[in-house]
Amino acid sequence: MTVPAAAWPVLIVVLAAAVAGKVRDVRGFGSVVAGYRILPDRLATPAAAAVLAAETVAAVLLAVPATRRWGALLAAVLFAAFLIAMASVLRRGMRIECGCFGSARGTSQVGAAGIARTGLLLLLAVAAAVAGPAAFSAVQPPLSLLALALVAAMPRLLRPARTSPDGTPPAGPRPGTRFQLADGPETMTAADGPTLFALISPTCGICTTMLPAFTEAARRVRVVVVSAGPPGEVRAHLAAHGIGLPLVVDPDVYDANGIPWPPYAVVTDPAGTVLAADGTDTAPRLATLLGTAPVRTATGHRRS
Repeated sequence: MTVPAAAWPVLIVVLAAAVAGKVRDVRGFGSVVAGYRILPDRLATPAAAAVLAAETVAAVLLAVPATRRWGALLAAVLFAAFLIAMASVLRRGMRIECGCFGSARGTSQVGAAGIARTGLLLLLAVAAAVAGPAAFSAVQPPLSLLALALVAAMPRLLRPARTSPDGTPPAGPRPGTRFQLADGPETMTAADGPTLFALISPTCGICTTMLPAFTEAARRVRVVVVSAGPPGEVRAHLAAHGIGLPLVVDPDVYDANGIPWPPYAVVTDPAGTVLAADGTDTAPRLATLLGTAPVRTATGHRRS
């Protein structure tokens, strides 16, 4: 039982890291859960709290030899549920944040890396359940460290390349190019200054957490929400969160501009020329983007 018994320290570390990332913003994690579109929105935050509690209990049970098998079984149930949820997202062709270690990690999209890592954790949980309160062995620490290193490296090993083999820049519109958008000319020329196009999806939890930041940005620059989702669903989503910003629905906006996934922001001049563009998964990242392009102040004066 030496090899299986090396699994429980790894599970404790992973579960503790997950709890630490989520407990700081349970509501934000609830928005990520809502993005999976498996539960009704009203149940998203309670479900997030339940996941947080289950992860905490599993870590505590794993730390006590007498209850280690129960903790491993609870962890296995959690990881199996996470796998099912991720597989459902991929089957539906959605691109959302996985929320594995909190509510604001822009690099943890649901994909092959998340599936592989969660599958590995499920195997470790099963191994820990089989081992139970096995006696300590000097071989266990190095095996635990090796397994933990593999869990940590999994996203890097399976992460899609962000650049092409010839070293070209990441996907997305570049400054000086034309932002391709349905009804673009009418939308852009309505403003006498730069416009911030905030690309969001109603199925994206991180997008939901960014809605207040986009609203706050409207005090400095004209903001237009852009989505590729069904118009009725997008409008209902914005209304449910009290967002009254202008909306443009364009199913082809991502493919036309080479944008990987939301939340994403593009700042253009009135002619539709891109001034700045980048992913905006956090408010500071949005502020940095706005700082690279001239915007209007609340009094109407421009600032660069």
